[in-house]
Amino acid sequence: MIEQSNDNQGKKTAVLFSVQTHGVSDEENNSSLIELRSLVKTMGLEVVAMLTQRRPKPETGTLLGAGKLKELAGYTGGTGIVEGFSRKSEDETSGDIDEDYPVGSLAGSDEERSSDDPMAKNSVRADVVVYDGEISTKQLRNLEKATGVEVLDRTGVILEIFSRHAKSREALIQVEIAKLAYLAPRLRASHMGGDRQGGGIGSKGAGETAHELDKRRIRDRISELKLRLVGIRAEQNRRRSRREKTFQVSLVGYTNAGKSSLMRKLTGSDALVEDKLFATLDTRVKSLQPEVFPPVLVSDTVGFIKKLPHDLVASFQSTLDEALAASLLLFTVDVSDPAFRSQLAVTQSVLKEIGGETIPSRLILNKIDKLTAGELEALHREFPDAIFISAHNSVDVAFLRKKILQYFESNMIETTMVIPYDKGHLLGQLRNKAGIINEFYDETGTKVTFKTFPETLTWLQKNLD
Repeated sequence: MIEQSNDNQGKKTAVLFSVQTHGVSDEENNSSLIELRSLVKTMGLEVVAMLTQRRPKPETGTLLGAGKLKELAGYTGGTGIVEGFSRKSEDETSGDIDEDYPVGSLAGSDEERSSDDPMAKNSVRADVVVYDGEISTKQLRNLEKATGVEVLDRTGVILEIFSRHAKSREALIQVEIAKLAYLAPRLRASHMGGDRQGGGIGSKGAGETAHELDKRRIRDRISELKLRLVGIRAEQNRRRSRREKTFQVSLVGYTNAGKSSLMRKLTGSDALVEDKLFATLDTRVKSLQPEVFPPVLVSDTVGFIKKLPHDLVASFQSTLDEALAASLLLFTVDVSDPAFRSQLAVTQSVLKEIGGETIPSRLILNKIDKLTAGELEALHREFPDAIFISAHNSVDVAFLRKKILQYFESNMIETTMVIPYDKGHLLGQLRNKAGIINEFYDETGTKVTFKTFPETLTWLQKNLD
């Protein structure tokens, strides 16, 4: 299985491939492959090539036609042949367009895509093959036979990244549950790595050999892990209930959209900021700084991504529950990414799936410092109600903070009242229930100008009568 190489050996290498079926545009296919390349890079692998085959549908046994399969195996040193794989499959795709996208480009020149020397583009061998989609057990077995190396699909890559980035007890358990569910049908399908599961997909938290991790043991382990989550989530629910009367803003969005950077600037927290996909897996809840009335909490949630495995969405339900508990959702988008519109759609879709579409929200277009003046002007016309910021610009962050406070202050009332000295205890309570603007002392009592909510004003008037 995949292991981190030492510096002397260099990085492990990977070749990526996709099957572009009817209805999938070149732009969609390219965008997905670029994203997969980022995922694989986050995993610590160096991508040496990316291939795409256009087909009406993936080949049942190998995803690719026979000819393209041999081309893929050319990058790994494999035979490209699977016993029982019919040449008819290759003939059936003779009308399809096969494209080989060279490293560093998804739309290379004709010279790059066709070389007189077939080994020229295969001079660097790949240690791993990664498919931009999900692979069945049969396809996994056949692809590994044809290529002679380990084969991963997009889900496996995401699970490995989650495994490496999980820190809290809850995140570790959630990732292990998802990995075990993913591994169960694949343990005996993959013939790479022998019995050993250490160092690769399924290594973290599993701890047994392939033969020991049979379906029964996996089922028992998942049940055990789910029981552990019950206690953890009960405590989380208690903490969440204590915050019910506190306003909470939740940062939601695509992975690597800049949510953690924004969290850090809004709260002064030590939130992890890395230019990596899924750098944040654990929800953080911090107070908006400087503290104001009403107090506002800010939470940072796990990022979303296209084709996010449903098991992972389910596993991170408690993380998503933090978003559902919010008074306001801030949809944070990396507006410098050409695919940001589809990324926003993915985020909105996931939130809708869990019932979050009714929560008030604001659209935050982040990383505007990477745009030209013309691009920025066009986006202002397209998204007139969005808040345009760069999380690295203190003026922009202050503007966003002001917008957040304005939202929560919208139904507050500013008034002035006199609190007699013999009821001074009410003034102490009022300081916890309102934002004090000014205090003036005279012979009748304390004249207080404050801003608060209608129910607090009703409470004060009742106690003053």
